[in-house]
Amino acid sequence: MFKRDWINIVIGVAFAALASTVSGANAAPCGRSAAGFDAWKSAFADEARAKGIGAAGIAALMATHYNTATIWADRGMKSFHLSLPAFMAKRGASVIAARGRKLKQSNAALFASIESRYGVPPGPLIAIWGMETAFGHEHGNQQALSAVATLAYDCRRPAFFTDQLYAALKLVDAGRLSAETRGSMHGEIGQTQFLPKTMLDYGVGNLDTASGALASTANYLKAHGWQRGAGYQPGEPNFAAIEAWNAASVYEKTIAIVGKQIDGGAQ
Repeated sequence: MFKRDWINIVIGVAFAALASTVSGANAAPCGRSAAGFDAWKSAFADEARAKGIGAAGIAALMATHYNTATIWADRGMKSFHLSLPAFMAKRGASVIAARGRKLKQSNAALFASIESRYGVPPGPLIAIWGMETAFGHEHGNQQALSAVATLAYDCRRPAFFTDQLYAALKLVDAGRLSAETRGSMHGEIGQTQFLPKTMLDYGVGNLDTASGALASTANYLKAHGWQRGAGYQPGEPNFAAIEAWNAASVYEKTIAIVGKQIDGGAQ
């Protein structure tokens, strides 16, 4: 290789490094209070436009507000530190199992269709449905986009929620979300509480309906390795898909236990 080629490579690397530094310097900075949120939105909007977010998404972003309730909820998630028996009691696992067995019977055709398509039996789907929204009765009443934007701005987990925010803005551009869409404290949406990126990647119907939410949940589990006919208790092949759904060990085990109680078999 000629000397001039080496010089050109060195110059190219130097410019790339400089561009990266400038890009990092211009990135919207995180914050720890409402004070910088409006300035952050403006900076993030510029980044979003550069990444192809359209006018509808940008308008929805600019309509968001700093959600103090979301921050309080994010700082107060203590139940995941309980023992498994205490967590199950707190979340009403026995009630979910009893109600779930009835819903399995009354919605037999729906669950048969879902299992035929995705290979996921009713038990874990119903357990997730009950745990997340009490079978669709508690969706949350926060502006979902404001919740996600607040967490993308907050310094605790900005990278994770920045990805969620970009997904949410794409959904707005596609007409699947709006600035007024309601969800839970972290921006979860629908009867099984999908975050925007999960909705974008795995949603197969209207998440505010039982059929759409349950089918989407089965699609998610299948995409994360669910094997038709295999077990889903800890140590069995499908437990890994449940682990992908939620990172808290007590939650994962509760879904497995309640799911088996719904599908049949003592636990």
